[in-house]
Amino acid sequence: MKYAPFYSCVFSLLASGHLTESYLTDGKRTWPVPYRRFDRRPDVDPFCQALYPFCPTGDRDGRIPYMRDSDVISVFRLQAPVWEFKYGDLLGKFHIMHDAIGFQSSETGKNYTMEWYELFQLGNCTFPHLRPDVSAPFWCNQGAACFFEGIDELHWKQNGTLEKVAEITGEQFNDMARWVQEDNETGIYYETWTVRSNPSVNSTVWFESYDCSQFVHRTYRKLSELGATFRTKSQTNYTRIYLYSGEPIYLGDDSSIFGQPSMKSLALDIRNFYHAFQLHQSIVDSIMSIIEAYEKLVLEKSIYLYYNFQYWHLPMKPPYVQITYEEIPLPGL
Repeated sequence: MKYAPFYSCVFSLLASGHLTESYLTDGKRTWPVPYRRFDRRPDVDPFCQALYPFCPTGDRDGRIPYMRDSDVISVFRLQAPVWEFKYGDLLGKFHIMHDAIGFQSSETGKNYTMEWYELFQLGNCTFPHLRPDVSAPFWCNQGAACFFEGIDELHWKQNGTLEKVAEITGEQFNDMARWVQEDNETGIYYETWTVRSNPSVNSTVWFESYDCSQFVHRTYRKLSELGATFRTKSQTNYTRIYLYSGEPIYLGDDSSIFGQPSMKSLALDIRNFYHAFQLHQSIVDSIMSIIEAYEKLVLEKSIYLYYNFQYWHLPMKPPYVQITYEEIPLPGL
């Protein structure tokens, strides 16, 4: 798990091609579509640049300290508003929160923070760049785990949460660390949206998100498998961003859409759709983009989703988009 190669763009050349058999069961699609994992992370692409450097104080080789088996490690739930360092509690008022996990060694007294987030900031993970020399939209989308010494108590406590939720042994911590490294190498890209058929509890989930809170949940589940017992009476709420649509329609990947003359109309429509979400535009162009995005979402009821390096069409339904702050209990509670 090396951090340096993480600064790379997810190339369209890594796309899998066409819908694979793993998506099908007895001729029917599997929902939600399984998140695709990889053998390794792709090489660096200099086009993708982070406005704020990824994991600036973490170990460059991604190493997590080894704990003595006899050590007792406290586990903390950490939560704070997204971009608090820039906007304070503003996004917290809308329940748009970032999640992480803290650890403290009883033998050394040292604290540690572990979180998973975007390498190139959220906008680049959610929308692509349209480059004149590249026919397909160009994605700078990766997420990765960051582990570093220290817990910024003021950051987490001031507008969020810092709460002890469990204790584990040093042996359990080391087993978790090995799992984190494997998870981090195989789950390389960020997914902002959860897409489902409607807001009801039992509605069909078409696509799951893959973000900071999902990493926290996976880690909690792994710790539970390793024998950790969670103890807290507090509500554990997490931010979810939903899109609502009818059954998604699979369209193809970069090569089948942007490499075929017969698909020119679809390719142009996808590029035009993402034009409404370009992040580096003038104020006038940005206003026009917002109008175009509204037309696509509400008037045309149409969105394109890029998931597993493949394009899908989402026939949107009211309420279209929703940000929720819902309780997801800790394992065993």
